[in-house]
Amino acid sequence: MRLLTAILLALLLSFGPAMAQQRTPGNVWTLQQCVRYAIDHNITIRQDSLNARLARYALRQSELSQIPSLNASASYGRSFGRSINPTTNQFVESTYDFLGPSASSNVLLFGWMQVRNTIARNKYSLEAALADLDQRRDDIALNVANGYLAALLAQEQINVARSQVDLSMALLDQTRAFAGAGRLPELNVAQQESQLATDSANLINAIASYNSSILDLKTLLNLDFGEPMVLQAPEVAADDQLRITVTQPEEIFLTARSHFGSIRGNQLRVAAAEKGLAAAKSGLYPQLSLSYQVGTNFASNFQRIAGYGDTLVAPTANFLQFNNDRIPIFQYIQMPTVENTPFGDQIKNNVRQSVVLNLNVPIFNGWQTRYGVKQAQVNLASAQLAEYNAELVLKQSVYKAHNDAFNAVQRYNAARRADDAAKRALDFAKKRYDLGLTSTVDLLVTKNSEFAAASNLVGAKYQLLFRLKVIEYYQGKELKL
Repeated sequence: MRLLTAILLALLLSFGPAMAQQRTPGNVWTLQQCVRYAIDHNITIRQDSLNARLARYALRQSELSQIPSLNASASYGRSFGRSINPTTNQFVESTYDFLGPSASSNVLLFGWMQVRNTIARNKYSLEAALADLDQRRDDIALNVANGYLAALLAQEQINVARSQVDLSMALLDQTRAFAGAGRLPELNVAQQESQLATDSANLINAIASYNSSILDLKTLLNLDFGEPMVLQAPEVAADDQLRITVTQPEEIFLTARSHFGSIRGNQLRVAAAEKGLAAAKSGLYPQLSLSYQVGTNFASNFQRIAGYGDTLVAPTANFLQFNNDRIPIFQYIQMPTVENTPFGDQIKNNVRQSVVLNLNVPIFNGWQTRYGVKQAQVNLASAQLAEYNAELVLKQSVYKAHNDAFNAVQRYNAARRADDAAKRALDFAKKRYDLGLTSTVDLLVTKNSEFAAASNLVGAKYQLLFRLKVIEYYQGKELKL
């Protein structure tokens, strides 16, 4: 008895905090709240969001490639020894600094729709990434619904086990009273005590399963394990939702195919692969582009004439003959004075411009363009196979889900009938036990049968609810209870 009392005390201590949390409104979670929290905090969804952002950047870059490009550059350096002056194009033997700024612009006039096809491919790729993101959200919602219903099932199993413990304790008190009055032997008391210990162990196992299911649900939500969490048990009548199974599986499949992100994503990837093939084929044809360049330069040793001065020089070839004497003739000539050309004047005077029309005709480039076309063809075939496989897998999954839902309905109906029969049998057995018309062993057998039927009914109910939620998932409905 001491051992039995210790077991019951441990049960109350372990289950008491959970019941206290249930009275705290801030800790109660509904299925919709769990789904929203999981979508906002799921790591995989965040990664898919980053992939969609990269696809959006790729589309934007391909759109901007239609406008002319503009680039500017500048070079500065110092020359030593014999070199060509970048301004005069003459050999000099001196040290000087030089500067050469330039700018260029290029625009593709005609490229066999290569840019347009690339833009269309990136647009389809972005839409496919967004479709994958939607599919990921739906998958996370279904997984959360599964975990949520599993936790609710464990919570219901606790209630069933507690009711069995309460019933066993009441029967134990009654059996003790009968034994004290001499109506029953002490063996019956020992049997009831053993049954109470068994029911207590079942309650402990149910509480452990509930705690484990809560941890699994927190993992799906990416919620801190130390965060208190209590699930709101809704008033759900499984009978009200059985009409979903009346819908034919082909109708469910057609509905799922029209909105499923995985199907739309594969369809968009096929379209993107077709545009990618068209863009690769465009590389086999000539391209016409127009370019414009402007530049100037500066050299620190470039000089200009600053003025002229009178200088007396002695010519080497002109002489005056007088009395057999040769008298050299002197004359005055103007010698120029030079100075370094200012920076601004050099930059302005040395401006050069050019307009070039470029025609690029691919003849042989190591088979790179042809290889690109072949690779694009393989990518298209792969995308088409992926699309076909996605539809095939979806159809198989829908038909299986419909069959599972139908079987769950049958199991639930059978479990409900079995539970009703077990409850009536236990009621009759208790009445006969009170009158001393049945043994304790028979009563315990009937009681255990009722416990098994009640547990089986709870499991069948939540399995049915989950199967019906899977059907709603394929129909594109919001998952809620």
